[in-house]
Amino acid sequence: MELHDYQKYAVQFIEEHPIAALFLDMGLGKTITTLTAIHNLMFDLFAVRKVLIIAPLRVARDTWAAEIEKWEHLKDLRYSVAVGTEEERLAALNAPADLYIINRENVDWLVNNTKFDYDMVVIDELSSFKSHQSKRFKALMKVRPNVKRIVGLTGTPASNGLMDLWAEFRLLDMGQRLGRFIGQYRNAYFKPDKQNGYIVYSYKPLPDAEERIYEKISDITVSMKALDHLHMPELISNEYPVQLSDTEQETYKRFKSELILEMQDTEITAANAASLSNKLSQLANGAVYDDTEAVIPIHSRKLDALEDLIEAANGKPILVAYWFKHDLKRIQERLRKLKVSYQEIQSSDSIQNWNAGKLQVGLLHPAAAGHGLNLQAGGSHLIWFGLTWSLELYQQTNARLWRQGQQSETVVIQHLITKCTIDERILKALTQKEQTQTALMTAVRAEIVREENE
Repeated sequence: MELHDYQKYAVQFIEEHPIAALFLDMGLGKTITTLTAIHNLMFDLFAVRKVLIIAPLRVARDTWAAEIEKWEHLKDLRYSVAVGTEEERLAALNAPADLYIINRENVDWLVNNTKFDYDMVVIDELSSFKSHQSKRFKALMKVRPNVKRIVGLTGTPASNGLMDLWAEFRLLDMGQRLGRFIGQYRNAYFKPDKQNGYIVYSYKPLPDAEERIYEKISDITVSMKALDHLHMPELISNEYPVQLSDTEQETYKRFKSELILEMQDTEITAANAASLSNKLSQLANGAVYDDTEAVIPIHSRKLDALEDLIEAANGKPILVAYWFKHDLKRIQERLRKLKVSYQEIQSSDSIQNWNAGKLQVGLLHPAAAGHGLNLQAGGSHLIWFGLTWSLELYQQTNARLWRQGQQSETVVIQHLITKCTIDERILKALTQKEQTQTALMTAVRAEIVREENE
């Protein structure tokens, strides 16, 4: 296998820039590009000797190792995967290797409990360090001055807006480009949006902010879109409408009224807007948790629609994205009745089974398996049983199938949308690429206004 020209360019960029941000779109091969650069820096240029790779759990456990094994020119790289129990992690970190791969949840533990002597750090999914108040950010900042080379990888650097970029670049260049303090950054590029007196709840970018920010970071950043560099399969995205009966629609409306009634005396905050949205999404999917976490079934319309789509697929594998735990249980019950082979895509075995074509249905939670997993070998059909407000998770999950290496000419993504419910608003927000929280708050306010006018 040969690297693409754009990948060779990115490899050279990493080699020539001790600080590098690679904003490579989903499917462009961030992993192989970075590994090739590491190999060259280590064995040809003698610029690094010990590399730490920080990644989401399943990507750390499966993807990086699989990529090293796949490419002939990387066979010299020794790697050790430090995930699992503390004992397993310590054993992996003490094993002789060139690359040490750890999941991001253990960065704080790594910094505070082991000798941090890595001269190069790679952060896979840099966007997971967008909060400057998180433990992982603070821990890595403590040791950042000791690191000679750092690479940040992501396809979605600012999924919730430009404010995300400050912490990511503070970690990369220690504040050289976007300032050492978040206040500096806010004052330079944003203005208050929603506020109450002196209390500012949100900020919006100044008209020229995006252009100025990208100009500041351009010297250490490579940004590429998949469609510019790859022959991608055709993407067909459609809506599969689910219709409630009159009685079920009344039940949904009654629940919605009661939930909104509870909130009428309080200002809608992000927290209770999310709570209301959650409940309405559950109702649209067919069941809802009560106050004791018991599951109250409402309808089975989405399960019936899913069954129809599985039958129409005629044995072709389908990936199903779900959001709530009770959705997973209800889907599993239905699949058992249909005598369909299925597995939750979480473990290494389940990923292998899916890619080997052994499963008719793979069940995927976007938050658990959105980033980095290569699932394109197992199928080309994704069904969203329940949607997420997160544009980043939505795009990342779709990119498990719609990516380089997909054998099918066409990838089909279907959304089960319960009509006259919040499903319609979530899908609209995602397709319009609105910011998560803004879209959620707007939708909830619209639901309340609509309720008051009915």
